[in-house]
Amino acid sequence: MSPLDQVVARIGAAIPGARVQILPNDSPSGQHSLLVDHEHAVAVAKFLRDDPDLQLDHLANVTGVDWLDATVKEKAKVRKVINGAEKEVEETLERKKPGFLEAVYHLYSIARNHGPVILRLRTGNRIDQVRVPSLTPIWRGAEFQEREIYDLYGIVFDGHPDLRRILMWDEFQDHPMRKDYVEPDDYEYEPTAHDKVLEKAKKHHTAADRPQL
Repeated sequence: MSPLDQVVARIGAAIPGARVQILPNDSPSGQHSLLVDHEHAVAVAKFLRDDPDLQLDHLANVTGVDWLDATVKEKAKVRKVINGAEKEVEETLERKKPGFLEAVYHLYSIARNHGPVILRLRTGNRIDQVRVPSLTPIWRGAEFQEREIYDLYGIVFDGHPDLRRILMWDEFQDHPMRKDYVEPDDYEYEPTAHDKVLEKAKKHHTAADRPQL
């Protein structure tokens, strides 16, 4: 298979305006990935599937990732007055890095026997900009996996044919795979509370809820 930089160049030639960035992976696997802009994501996915040299016809899996807000420390040179003289000194500055959510797609070619190519779609933040385009129209195997990510992480997939919860019940609040998710003491819609859930729920029971002897 062509190196990723060549794949990116071919995407740019086939889809003018597409913004595709190679994200390096320094782990032993060395599986670098492609971050794709929302506007061209579906067109890029179709190109990867239909290009005769790539033929990425198999979507192995889709997963969600939650990146919390972070503080990044950076070294910078600043000018300061020290003992009456202006000098350039190095300081460590802190910068706030907003969090975001990601949907990560692992693609292979059955026809060409190569892969993976990893695509990433990233939300604007973790609060009110949580939409990305669905790739289910390109790889039908994404349908249930995008629903699972929607359910557990809260990413909204625009263009999905049937976006609704798949593991949690409809009335469930929040998204339990978020890193800052706090499990409630009492599940309002839990029909048969038991074990640890039941023990925590007892704190909220009134006298009327307790069995009469």
